[in-house]
Amino acid sequence: MGDDYEVAAGAGTLRETAPGAVTFSHRWTDEGVTVTAAFTGAHLLHLAVAGCVLNDVYREAAVLGIRLDGVRVTATGGFDSDAWTSTGIAYAVRVDPPGADVEALLARVDAVAEIPRVVRAGARVERWDP
Repeated sequence: MGDDYEVAAGAGTLRETAPGAVTFSHRWTDEGVTVTAAFTGAHLLHLAVAGCVLNDVYREAAVLGIRLDGVRVTATGGFDSDAWTSTGIAYAVRVDPPGADVEALLARVDAVAEIPRVVRAGARVERWDP
């Protein structure tokens, strides 16, 4: 999987501190979520995956009673510019603190995260006139 269109979303102790990161409010963290991404369609598609996974890590950790100090999700992938199709999206998750229960949490998130599920299934997109 290429990293030509890499994005990252971080919260808590794993927030991005470098210049250029944008901060958004976030229901699960007081300091918000930082996002690093270029503003292209490819980056925004990958950011939708990363943001959804980050949110769901917090949501599912709360359900399971797992304490999180920070979460960082990086998503990357490529595009075939001849066919204008994605070559796939891969994401990685870092959780602070790491622990024995993290793998089960991430497996649960991978199964329930809405945006990755929609992308995996495919979705019809069409223009409409208001």
